[in-house]
Amino acid sequence: MAIRRILLGMLFLIAILLIGSLSYVGIIIFGNYTIDETNLVLNEATTIYDRDGNELTKIFVENREIVDLDMIPDHVQEAFLAIEDHRFYDHTGIDFKAIGRAVYRDVITQSKAEGGSTITQQLAKHAFLSPEKSWLRKTNEVLIAINLERRYSKDDILEMYLNSIYFGHGAYGVEAAAHVYFGKSIADVSVDEGALLAALPKAPNHYSPFIDQERSKKRRDLVLSTMVRRDFLTAEEAVRWQGRALPTEQINIVGNPAYDPYMDLVVKEAKNVYNMTEEEVLKGGYDIVVAMDNEIQQITYDVFQQSDTFPASTGDLPVQGSVVLLDNETGGVIAVQGGRDYERKGFHRAEARRSPGSLLKPIAVYAPAMEEGLFHPYSLLTNKKMTFDDYTPRNYNNEYTDEMTMYDAIKDSANVPAVWALDQLSIQTAKSYLARQEVEIEDDGLSIALGGLQDGLTPLEVAGTYRTLANQGMYSEPYFIEKITDRNGHDVLRHEIEEVQVYSPQTAWNMTKMLLAVTEEGTGSVGDYQGDLAGKTGTTAFEQVSGAERDLWFAGYTPEISGVIWMGYDQPDDSHYLNSSSAVPTIAFKTIMNEIGEGRSTKQLTFSLPEKVDDLADPIRFVDISDLKAKVSPGLMGSRVQLEWSGSEDERLHYRIYEKNEGQTQFIDEIVGENSYTVQGASMFSPNNYIVVPYNPLTDREGPSSNIAEGKFSIFSYN
Repeated sequence: MAIRRILLGMLFLIAILLIGSLSYVGIIIFGNYTIDETNLVLNEATTIYDRDGNELTKIFVENREIVDLDMIPDHVQEAFLAIEDHRFYDHTGIDFKAIGRAVYRDVITQSKAEGGSTITQQLAKHAFLSPEKSWLRKTNEVLIAINLERRYSKDDILEMYLNSIYFGHGAYGVEAAAHVYFGKSIADVSVDEGALLAALPKAPNHYSPFIDQERSKKRRDLVLSTMVRRDFLTAEEAVRWQGRALPTEQINIVGNPAYDPYMDLVVKEAKNVYNMTEEEVLKGGYDIVVAMDNEIQQITYDVFQQSDTFPASTGDLPVQGSVVLLDNETGGVIAVQGGRDYERKGFHRAEARRSPGSLLKPIAVYAPAMEEGLFHPYSLLTNKKMTFDDYTPRNYNNEYTDEMTMYDAIKDSANVPAVWALDQLSIQTAKSYLARQEVEIEDDGLSIALGGLQDGLTPLEVAGTYRTLANQGMYSEPYFIEKITDRNGHDVLRHEIEEVQVYSPQTAWNMTKMLLAVTEEGTGSVGDYQGDLAGKTGTTAFEQVSGAERDLWFAGYTPEISGVIWMGYDQPDDSHYLNSSSAVPTIAFKTIMNEIGEGRSTKQLTFSLPEKVDDLADPIRFVDISDLKAKVSPGLMGSRVQLEWSGSEDERLHYRIYEKNEGQTQFIDEIVGENSYTVQGASMFSPNNYIVVPYNPLTDREGPSSNIAEGKFSIFSYN
């Protein structure tokens, strides 16, 4: 039986050699059609850089970085030639001697082990053929290999081979493999490291040092011994290199998880804005420069990993969140997080639509109303219970007055004034200002003033609108990609900033000053920040549970950065709702801003008044005057009455002096910043009663009257 197998093998070998010779002639005449050169274009990982040129990560279908052959050391090339195909530079694509041995072995063992393949055949197999084993596939492999040798130089074929093969652990090609196994470029790989790389392609998982050190070392040492037999090394050199240890720790090629939510939006922007397919981005070997600040991206990630950043959960799921930060100068997204536990290509909460609540008041009502000339920061807005058709807004604290200034309405987040102001402005006008900032809403009710939107806004959209205020009223769409260059270094695209003037610099500055009051003494005053921060809180109620919230927000900006934080459940229900206030995201935002500021000497702490813009005066507050006193002294032309009272520390407050006698009130004078006044020529024979009324020139309103002081002349005493 054994003799019969040997005879059959010999006959089969003769037949193969004869067919191979005839096939070679046929290939020369007809074989060019078997090669589709597009199959030789290798997938290459795309590299992402920050705006300072620091490499952030790679994104890929196959982790591969193509290198020229002259970048690969000779000893690495020799290791592959020794173990895979030592006659590579002598044959024409197929090694008949090696194939003969392999075919004979296949026949004898009745298998399709496919031994004896040259490097050219292996390239043909990887680039052009499916993985199934068959005699027809082997024949096609030979045909393609011979054609490759006719079209390309030996160095070209070796270069394509070394860039194409798989080394395990997600690494394709020698450059990626060198980074995965040794944390270095292929150009820096030593002889023993090159031998290990050459040992892997036969069975990457089987020979990986991260899986089986002993087996991996035997295979590497075999490569070194084979290099001695092929005269690439001396025996002494091989022994020395065989004594070297193998790598024990895999270099992470997945990348920093802090960057994942940013990278997903980079790919999405390339697709949606620049019409590049995801496959093209992941396989094209591009260099993409993004607007990310990697330190700030890491800070946002670290803050989101801390459980005390978020409200306590009311159910079995954690409260989620997202954060977006923009560069005020460019509008580029410098950091984004899509959740506390974001997974690549998962649900991205920075793009999820949520009802913005009171965040919408400044951008949908107050800034447009000022721009339209309807109000100024100290205009008095209605703040009493009222119904607009069938809509009755309520202040969150159930406190009402007849009127309050826009300044205070923003600071204290009063609801009724916002709805009343929107009614004066008109819904369509408000929507037009949002539309100029790429925010389209379908809602047509006055509930827009309070952020009660049917579909909501995304954190990315909110951040963009607040950056408009920080950028002197100029809007440009937030973006991720600065530029893209191809694998040859040629520019594919560069981001062009297109700005739209939404508000005047004066309107933007007025709003900045009012939002600064929110964080210093209003609803956003909780927590500490070492610098100027203008911002607005926002909440939306969860109607199914009394007193519960659905969404918590804080949006704001420093002189350098604009941004927003959202917190809540993806799908609130009776078991998953919020019992916390907007203080939680406010503190989180300030925490991030403080950490960003640590160690940055160039940080701008305070807002600068733009040129040709008038500063907004701080509000003038009334004081209660209950200690007015009148002291009378005689004079040639009648008595003098000296009035004195405890005034305000704010010297801008006016005081109006009135004489009040027999039910009649007569204006005498108005003074500024003083707490005393002398009435000349008062009657000596009838009582003189006086009151002082504070007056606010910013609002053109009088405050509460003082007590009545009686100025009565007596020859015995002076009052």
